[in-house]
Amino acid sequence: MKVLTANRLIDGEVVWYGTGEAWIELIDGARIARDKAGEEMLQAIGKAALAANLVVDVDLIDVELAGDRIVPTRLRERIRAAGPTNHRHHGKQARPDFAPAA
Repeated sequence: MKVLTANRLIDGEVVWYGTGEAWIELIDGARIARDKAGEEMLQAIGKAALAANLVVDVDLIDVELAGDRIVPTRLRERIRAAGPTNHRHHGKQARPDFAPAA
């Protein structure tokens, strides 16, 4: 299983392509590709968003499901999903509704 991630160009925020056909800030709503056709569709969406200067550093990443949570398999991506790691009152971890994926 894979999801599409990138950094939003306007502010550098880590984002995922969501089930609502938009870039979102929390991985839990990311659209999951469960086969090669799904991966190719997400890659095409990422290329179009990159060409439109909406995002940079577009990548498909491996994920697994832990209950109803989407969890990246690589540590780097888990940090990106929860980050930043410098202070707990910055970024996604500072949100009252945020629950870390790992």
